[in-house]
Amino acid sequence: MSAIVDHGCVVCRKAGFGVTPAEVHHILRHGQRIDHLHTLPLCTIHHRQPTLAERAGEVARHPTKAAFERRYGTELELLAELREALA
Repeated sequence: MSAIVDHGCVVCRKAGFGVTPAEVHHILRHGQRIDHLHTLPLCTIHHRQPTLAERAGEVARHPTKAAFERRYGTELELLAELREALA
């Protein structure tokens, strides 16, 4: 988990914002956490602050998963990018 958080927000990196502080977002399957290996580092804005995200021209994962994935890729695509970067 610490390596994931230390990587910084995967969306901010993808957008060229560099390393930004992140918190862990668990990817869900049928409303349940899969496991700790299926997590993404997201900053608070990309994770759970839709109002701030909107003001910055960004999209938050909660509560807008569909818009988030249209903009940045699916959570599993982001996870694949993260794993490649950490390899």
